[in-house]
Amino acid sequence: MTEETIKVIDGYEHVQYHPRAFTPDITLQKSLHFYQDMDLRRTVRDFSDKPVDRAVIENIIKTASTAPSGAHKQPWTFCAISNPAIKKEIRKAAEQEEYESYHGRMSERWLKDLAPIGTNWSKPFLETAPWIVVVFKKAYDKDTEGEKINNYYVNESVGIACGMFITAVHMAGLVTLTHTPSPMNFLSKILDRPDNERPYLLLPVGYAADEVYVPKLTRKPLEEVAKFY
Repeated sequence: MTEETIKVIDGYEHVQYHPRAFTPDITLQKSLHFYQDMDLRRTVRDFSDKPVDRAVIENIIKTASTAPSGAHKQPWTFCAISNPAIKKEIRKAAEQEEYESYHGRMSERWLKDLAPIGTNWSKPFLETAPWIVVVFKKAYDKDTEGEKINNYYVNESVGIACGMFITAVHMAGLVTLTHTPSPMNFLSKILDRPDNERPYLLLPVGYAADEVYVPKLTRKPLEEVAKFY
């Protein structure tokens, strides 16, 4: 193992960064292959109940937690649930909120936009998927005496971490979907989370069912999502 080279800058220790060096051709090849792999990613709602080893979920969460964050506060908690009783409780509460949303809270325009995707208030995947991961954002932290410690750019930081989580799920050969039952306060109660944490996103994780169909959708071309100057 190479010994770390440490340098004190403005009174704080820094370690030397060793970038991975690729030739331009290899860089292009890697970027293309990664894009082609990620372009196969799809939101999946039909899960197999095939078990997924806890170590896999741990690795995915560790990957997500490498995300950059405001002042390196890492203002997130990933709650991974495999307990069937807790998953059942979450499904019941989520479906109650979703039923209200689909039968009054959501506008006609919203419902029309969702029609091609085929979603509704029923969420069986919350029990079928071997794992549910609920991401909480930390509005603030607390020191050992219970005093508040500021966190910064919390929504942005947690959003980036969730994107890396979804990427890691796909790269592991698993599937997920982003689920945001609104309101989500029931998750704090069921999982007994502290008052400085707020539910941000719910992600079932597992293998796809044996036969799955997803909406025939197209992604926007590069010229619609990027401008080069």
